[in-house]
Amino acid sequence: MVSLGLVVARFNSSVTDQMEAAARDAASERDADVVETIHVPGAYDSPLAADRLARRDDIDAVAVVGAIVTGDTEHDRVIADSTAKSLTEISLDRDKPVAFGVSGPGMSGAEARERINKGAEAVYAATELVEALA
Repeated sequence: MVSLGLVVARFNSSVTDQMEAAARDAASERDADVVETIHVPGAYDSPLAADRLARRDDIDAVAVVGAIVTGDTEHDRVIADSTAKSLTEISLDRDKPVAFGVSGPGMSGAEARERINKGAEAVYAATELVEALA
């Protein structure tokens, strides 16, 4: 059984709550155990929580879920790029899968709601990578 850490961004919670539910359903489907869930303010805040979970011996992989919706500036791209880069570095530094289930940037709220399955996809990726690297 794969033991997962789950990081969930609260910003855009009308979307991320559903993404978390999809992630939990996917974990159950894959016979994986969500050992701990950390809720963070937004996607940009997820790397520190992901790193803390990735350091733990009882966690095989971390799945991060969030939704980055576009606004009037390029701020969404900055957040997405920084978050993706940081999570990749954590995965490599900790030698542990950190799956990126963050939708965006460049999408509307309606488009974010259409991508709720990103939560499940992050769990699928995390569990598949644990199994492939075992």
